[in-house]
Formats: sequence, structure tokens, C-alpha cells
Amino acid sequence: MRIIVAALAAFLVAFVLGGLLIPVLRALKAGQSIKEIGPKWHKAKEGTPTMGGLMFIVASVLVTLIAAVAFPGEGTFSAVVVICFACIFGAIGFADDFAKVKGHHNDGISAGLRVLLELAAAAAFLALMRLKGGLSPNLYLPFFNVSLPLPWPVYLAFSAFIIVGCVNSVNITDGLDGLAGSVTLVVMIFYTTLCIWWEQPEVGMLAAALTGGIAAFLCYNFHPARVFMGDTGSLFLGGAVCGIAFALDAPMVLVLCGIIYIAETASDIIQVTYFKATHGKRIFRMAPLHHHLELGGWSEVRIVLTFAGITAAFCLLAFAGVMYRYPV
Repeated sequence: MRIIVAALAAFLVAFVLGGLLIPVLRALKAGQSIKEIGPKWHKAKEGTPTMGGLMFIVASVLVTLIAAVAFPGEGTFSAVVVICFACIFGAIGFADDFAKVKGHHNDGISAGLRVLLELAAAAAFLALMRLKGGLSPNLYLPFFNVSLPLPWPVYLAFSAFIIVGCVNSVNITDGLDGLAGSVTLVVMIFYTTLCIWWEQPEVGMLAAALTGGIAAFLCYNFHPARVFMGDTGSLFLGGAVCGIAFALDAPMVLVLCGIIYIAETASDIIQVTYFKATHGKRIFRMAPLHHHLELGGWSEVRIVLTFAGITAAFCLLAFAGVMYRYPV
């Protein structure tokens, strides 16, 4: 019941905040710049307010902290650390968005600085979770129901790079109206269900709050979008997706529930590598994958619904693979 209330409360807060935030962003001329190399029809979206991810960030943080005070439990520390961790990534994204809006271009803070900040945040999060006993250096393998012991330095380095890669994959997925939000909504529903199954209500309320907040955001972001989440929102969501997986001590679940994030990033890497190796040839019409499909005649709505459906299918597979991670 508490988990349902958390989702509904976050939805209400985010929805109301969205109605107030969008006019403010317009007044501040916080509009999105569109890359020239993207599909030509995307230029019509230029000027759409960005940084709309603030609505689900505020809602999920507020609900999670209230739940932590009202219903403290064994998982409260992990839930609070995860939401703070996600906020750090959101702050990095906000700095990126602010630089873009201020300069009226699509280039934010330097890629090198951004990666260094993300790696530092990931390492600090993992070390804190390990120190407080919320994370083991044993890598749980879905379906086999066994854990692979790793030296802590190896686990730390491996996990930090996994987090940074996953967070930026969510950012890459945020390229169409409602795409990153819809895919991540499904992932959060999966996490909420998993927390209920494993009887981890504190982390479950965090996942539920994110579910409600994202659902409210999609009311404004689904095609045609009235607001974009920006890097503020996408990096925050990436941090939350990774943080919850590690809070549940089952990070390999990201391979399945994050299949769309992986496919989007892989298409980008394949395209760039092949382009350089063949001196100008391409495998995809345009990368990442959603642009390839878009140029192939798929509508934004069709792509979003298809990717969300694929995510749902892989989340069911992930649930089957990790459902016996803890005794129930």
C-alpha cells in the first residue's frame, strides 16, 4: 500500500510541478538547440523548453525523503543514497544543459570533464554502499543463481565503468519525444515489482516514486512534446537505473532490463567505428538506432511503443533470471 501511495504522490507532485515549470522555462528561454546532423524535421522542435526532468527529480526526491522519515527500515539508507547519487548525475546534466542554453548551441561541458565527474560519483557511491554493508564485491549472475567473487578493486573499477556507460546510454536514448521516459518507466515498474517480490519496501518506494514521477512527465513529453527532460533528466534517470540495481546487489540485471539503452549505444559505437574504418561508409542510415528507424519511415510514436514493449519483454526475462536472488 505504501508503494502505491508513493507512486501516486510522486505523480501528483510532478504533474502539478510540470504545469508550473514549463511556462517558467519558456520565459527563461531555456529552449533546446537541435543538431544540424539530425533528421531535418527535428528542427521544428528547436526552442522546446528543456530541463523538464526537474519535475520528476523534485517529485521523486521529495517522496523518497518523506518515506525515509515516515517509514524507516533496513533499506532506508540505500534508498536515500541512491536518490542522492542520481541527483549528483542530475546536477552534472544540469550544468551541461545550462551551458547549452546560455551559449545557444548544442555543446555543453567538455566530454572529458563530464566523464571524470561521473566516474568520481560512481566510485564514491560504490565505496559508500560497500562501507555500509549494502553491497558485496560478489557479482551475482542471473539464471545461474550464483555469485562470482571478485577482488574489491576489480569490482569497483568494473562497476564504475558500467555505471558511467549505462548513465550515458540513457542519455543517448533520449532522442525522441517520450522515448527515454517510456523505456525507463518500464524499467522502474520492473524494479518496483522486484522490490515487492524481495520484500525490500524502502527501495521499492524509491522505484515507485520514480515510476509516478516519470509517468507524470510523459504527460508533457509524449509526442508532440511540450518539454524535454534534458541532460538534467536523462543523467538523473541513468543514475537511478544503475543505483537501484546496485542497491539490490544485482547489477547484472542491467544487461536485460537495459537492453534498449545498450542497443542505442552499440549502434552509435558500430556506426562511428565502421565509418572510420571504411572512410565514410555507414551501416545505419543514422545513429543511434532510433534515428535509423525514423529515417526508415517509422513514426516517433511507433518507435517509442516498440522500444517500451521490447523493454517490457526483457524485464520479464530479467525477473525470471533474478527472482530467486533472495529467499521469499
